[in-house]
Amino acid sequence: MKKTIVVVVALAFGLAGSAAARAAEKTRRLSVAEYRDKMMAGWIGQMAGVAWGGPTEFRFKDRIIPEDKVPAWKPEMINDAFQQDDLYVEMTFLRTLERHGLDVSIRQAGIDFANSEYKLWCANAAGRKNLRAGIAPPDSSHPQFNRCPNDIDYQIEADYSGLIAPGLPQFAIEMGEKFGRLMNYGDGMYAGQFIGALYAEAFFESDREKLVEKALQAIPAQSQYAEMVRDILAWYRAEPNDWQKTWERCQRKYREDPEYQKASNGGIDCKINGAYVLMGLLYGQGDPDRTIVISMRCGQDSDCNPSSAAGVLFTMLGFSKLPARFKSALNPTNVFSHTAYNFPQLVDTCEQLARKVVARAGGKIQKRGGREYFLVPVRAPQPSQLELSWAPGPIANSRFTPEEMAQIKFRE
Repeated sequence: MKKTIVVVVALAFGLAGSAAARAAEKTRRLSVAEYRDKMMAGWIGQMAGVAWGGPTEFRFKDRIIPEDKVPAWKPEMINDAFQQDDLYVEMTFLRTLERHGLDVSIRQAGIDFANSEYKLWCANAAGRKNLRAGIAPPDSSHPQFNRCPNDIDYQIEADYSGLIAPGLPQFAIEMGEKFGRLMNYGDGMYAGQFIGALYAEAFFESDREKLVEKALQAIPAQSQYAEMVRDILAWYRAEPNDWQKTWERCQRKYREDPEYQKASNGGIDCKINGAYVLMGLLYGQGDPDRTIVISMRCGQDSDCNPSSAAGVLFTMLGFSKLPARFKSALNPTNVFSHTAYNFPQLVDTCEQLARKVVARAGGKIQKRGGREYFLVPVRAPQPSQLELSWAPGPIANSRFTPEEMAQIKFRE
């Protein structure tokens, strides 16, 4: 009898212990100070990548940039990023979240985007034109009204969605459905959700391959964008020391095969440029310079792609571990063009939003030993439904009301 009791008690404790272990596994812990350090680095990575690659943008199409054509990095170049559209456009979305809250409607997001005053191109320009004409989201990005739904636009503007959502890729998915749908559809939207998920997981994951695999779970597995991600991972594993061979494979499939050019706007397509982001992130081997240079040398949108790759890598590393050459010359008083933010204000805004995102996801902020910690719930992401830009579903017949149109300053 005593043996039976001992066994039962032991089993009970074992079950309780394993239950406690399972409960512990469902929460990840990150100090607010470390969050801030990594989030700052994510912005610096974007700034460094876009500023370094700026002189090469779209000057090398469908060919690798020769080594001797790669600009030399100078620390003061970091301040060139304050005028770059792939930074200030996403700050429009941050401002909307700051002013209207995390549950802001997609229609209000559309009104705010319609009221932006900067010059736009490609899917962004088409989406904003539709919004100003009264075509409300989600129809503003529908292929019936938007001829470039698979363009790179939301891919280069989704960084914010992961930088304010540490360990919460579902938030990046949600923001894609809210802001990405203003201008992109199908793969074009999934591209941004994937990038956002990379950033979200970069706060906790230090292995680059595992990071990509985790982010892949945030988009529909049957999409061509997901196929591209799987291809790059497989090609990298087959040739881990030869990024140019992977570039050639990518060129043959994602640029020369008509099956992957449907609803494509040529070299601005999200899949080919997303591949170049991943090539920099993987083949860069965790080195900041190598990551930026490889993404840049792949060509096409060769400032935005290294911006995304470096943004993710720098988030993994943290601001305190970045080489001084990427942060020593930063002017903290410079204001990002078309925004209300200088760098310190941007960082403070992101922290405040992150606090709300974590709480909204069911997490907590714990105080211990004079420090604050995010307790972040672990939840498997639920991807958006599969959509094909070349075979789209029906439109929503969504139009702004007269009252909403009165809030839009510009007309198309």
